[in-house]
Amino acid sequence: MQVEDDNISAIHEYPSESQEYDPFFGIPVPDPVVIRGATSSSSIFGLNNRFQDDFPAPLTGRVAPEEFQETIGRINSVLKKSMPVNMKWFICGCLCCCCTLGCSLWPVICLSKRTRQNVEKAVEWENERLYKKLGLQWSLTRYRGGGSPSLTEYVLVIRFLPKVPIDRPD
Repeated sequence: MQVEDDNISAIHEYPSESQEYDPFFGIPVPDPVVIRGATSSSSIFGLNNRFQDDFPAPLTGRVAPEEFQETIGRINSVLKKSMPVNMKWFICGCLCCCCTLGCSLWPVICLSKRTRQNVEKAVEWENERLYKKLGLQWSLTRYRGGGSPSLTEYVLVIRFLPKVPIDRPD
């Protein structure tokens, strides 16, 4: 799922308690797995510089822990390459903000958007390579933070795709 920055309706709440059902089989579809940013990492405009690499229990039996670690490693490497540059531009922009009337923060905003696009490309590549075959779909999604509705963060969401019935015609 692509998230547009200007569309405030694209901001979702954390997965709710309501249960979804598979339209063909009528069996419940498990709730999505949410992978948040590491707690000790820095964040610029809601995007952390690394995601947690702990293997979630709901993925047991669906994907190997090694494959999961490899995917998180690829995503974290994309973030590791770009976030230090973003942080330097952010500090420089904050120092020059008074003199430039806030225009010095535009490079950080552009770099942050490029970083999100690179992470989304890496996630899509992983989906096509492995996860759609396993009935999973990863996405980078913007969620509302804990207490305040104005605070948002980017998280990785793993959704379980419904099984395709092979006994029914198209």
